[in-house]
Amino acid sequence: MVTTNGVNTTSIHHAMPSGGDDSGIPTAQNIYEAASVADIRATLAHLDAQESSVTARLNALVVSQKDLSRDLGRLDLLRANLGSQTVATRSISNGMLSNAASTAKRISNAVKRVDLEQFRVKATLDVVEQVAELKTCVLGVTGSMGAPQDWETAAGYLNRASKIPEDIINGSFAEEIVPTAEVPDPPRVTIEHAAESLCGLFLREFEKAALENNGTKVTRFFKLFPLIGRSEVGLDVYGRYVCQGVASRARSNLNAGTGGTQRNEGFFYANALTKLFEHIAQIVENHKGLVERHYGAGRMVRVIERLQLEADVQGGIVLDTWSDERKIDRILTDIRSYAFSFLVQSFLPPQPGKSGTPRTGSPANRDGMADMQVRVDDGVDMKEVDSLLSEMADPLATPEHDSSGLTMPTLLLNSSLSRKISDRLISSFNIMTTFFFRRSVEKAFQLDEQPSGLTLNCSKTLSSNPPYITSAVDDVMYIVNQVIQRSLATSQRAVIASVIPTIARVLGSDFVGMTQRKMRDESYPKAAIQGALPPEHVIIAFLVLVNNLDVASDYVKRIVQSRVQPFDQQLSVGSNTTPPSPPLFDLYPFNHDAVFVANALKSLLHGFEIKTSELLGDGIYVVFKNVMKPRLRPILTEAFRDIDYQMTNEELEEASREAEIVANDSSLSEDAVQRRFERGWDALTKPIARILTDHNFDKLLHTIISYLAEVLEKRIWGYHGRVNEPGAVRLERDIAAIVGIVVKGGRYGLRDTFTRCTQICLVMNMEDDEWEELHTVSSNDGVDWRINSEERSRAKAMIKGRRSP
Repeated sequence: MVTTNGVNTTSIHHAMPSGGDDSGIPTAQNIYEAASVADIRATLAHLDAQESSVTARLNALVVSQKDLSRDLGRLDLLRANLGSQTVATRSISNGMLSNAASTAKRISNAVKRVDLEQFRVKATLDVVEQVAELKTCVLGVTGSMGAPQDWETAAGYLNRASKIPEDIINGSFAEEIVPTAEVPDPPRVTIEHAAESLCGLFLREFEKAALENNGTKVTRFFKLFPLIGRSEVGLDVYGRYVCQGVASRARSNLNAGTGGTQRNEGFFYANALTKLFEHIAQIVENHKGLVERHYGAGRMVRVIERLQLEADVQGGIVLDTWSDERKIDRILTDIRSYAFSFLVQSFLPPQPGKSGTPRTGSPANRDGMADMQVRVDDGVDMKEVDSLLSEMADPLATPEHDSSGLTMPTLLLNSSLSRKISDRLISSFNIMTTFFFRRSVEKAFQLDEQPSGLTLNCSKTLSSNPPYITSAVDDVMYIVNQVIQRSLATSQRAVIASVIPTIARVLGSDFVGMTQRKMRDESYPKAAIQGALPPEHVIIAFLVLVNNLDVASDYVKRIVQSRVQPFDQQLSVGSNTTPPSPPLFDLYPFNHDAVFVANALKSLLHGFEIKTSELLGDGIYVVFKNVMKPRLRPILTEAFRDIDYQMTNEELEEASREAEIVANDSSLSEDAVQRRFERGWDALTKPIARILTDHNFDKLLHTIISYLAEVLEKRIWGYHGRVNEPGAVRLERDIAAIVGIVVKGGRYGLRDTFTRCTQICLVMNMEDDEWEELHTVSSNDGVDWRINSEERSRAKAMIKGRRSP
């Protein structure tokens, strides 16, 4: 073993901890890597330090040994004392309490035996009492079914016997005690035979009373079935009884119109179906208390199931008879084969060889339309379809039973009558409604008439009343309101899911499409000669078509909002065209149908507004481009004719006096520009304003003013170097006057369009100190400048003789 300076290296290896320390001294693990004597000495010093630490800890343990020995002695004393106490406790338990414990145990066992004997005695007495009761019931049933024939008493005895446990009735004790010489059979056999006999008897008596229509006897025997344990039989026979009454009433309602004219009345079959449902609801309401009082809560459901089956049969008979009588299949076939020739031909491009499409209501167009109307009306009678729709809407809105919950019962949803209503009524209603609405739109355009007495000459009065629209708008919107009202009244989600999208589709494709086609092909305001204005009647016809879109959008909005808004709000905002109607939650109480209907109506309104607003914007732009814009530049040219902004005030006054003396001309007066522009502006806008609706004219005015502001700005810039300081003041005054004329009538929001023009004039008339302040103040004195700094400098240099800042 290698040693170094008398130190065993193995001992060093085991004495040193694994790893080094923070001082960088080599440990036992790397002692063999020591490169010098200094490293070895450092390792030895580290070992000496560890040895000192261990020695100190050992010394501390030796010092504390006395305290540990003293504590161990105390524990030994406590253990000795606890042992003596344990011995004393055991002696007390064995000597004093053992006798008491044994005595208590004997008393407890005795009490348990007494309780057991009492329980057995009580159970025996209960068995005896129940057997005695059973014997009483058996003898009572037998006696009551004998000569007295007291069926209520016999049923009462059987009801009492049904309350006795089965193990008592079938027990050997009862089989020994209960039989007598008169009734030798076991009690179970006797009770079953009596129940079967009474059940047969009650059935015969019930049916006899039903044939005699004796309600008192029917009720008497109906109440006895649950007493003999035949509740199901009683409910079944009672269900057949009320179903016979339902069938008899339904047949009498149908037969009431046989051989007369009642069946030809519009609501005969609807009333028959309504009377059927009302009769069933009345039966349920009147008989529910009787059934649940004698048969238990919820037992009326079995009777309702039978009533539903009978309603399926009788309702199906009414629907089949109605379908055959009204020839529904033939009408549906005619509807499916209808071609909508007028609408289809209206969307075809104009035929070659014709100079143009005749305007609506012209003699050239009226005869052909009349002939076409006669031909198409021969196929389907619109009055008959309208009558059938009203007749179908009534039974669809009639609930089959009174349902106060928020979920439609599965019994009704899965019934055959519900399926037949869906197949025959709802499907036919949707098809006829689609045809009725589209055919009404087609007929409205066939009979469309322009408002009479319209002219652009403001000196002539208009004989018609605003808004100036064609007759098709009122006709179509009336049909929209009628169809929506009738569809909502059905309270059928399937009807709404079909009809409302159909209305949206027809309005978007036929109504808006026909209006667009007329605006493009018949009434497009295009000048016949280059540079001239379009003919007056064409402009008027185009403006009326633009009004059609705006008024139709407003009508649809009012129709939809009157249904979607709560009922209390409808009373305050309802219009003459759409009277208040019941809220949707009253018409559609089940599930979330009301939310679905409201969303469908909102979708109809949103889609129609998008299509009309797009076409309306195009129409307004056409009016501006072809009617207003060509006349706007001449108006400005005339307004600023012979206006010289380089004249001094004295020269202006002198020229004005000379003009008035020589030719009585006030063209050089201070308000000449204002008067000329106002005259031209009124001649431009007033004829259009009194024909267009307010909303349309506001949109047109926005477009005109945007263009006017651009033209006016170019004219102002055109005076660069051609205006002196007095002329700049006059120019600013003239521009302000023009803006005031344009925004006259409370349209002050349109002033923002002329902000650039007014700011150019403002900068042009600034004094030098104001101009310097404008450039020194970083906040620009709170002015929202629409012209940039370069344009402001340009405006400041517009006055003749003034250098550019």
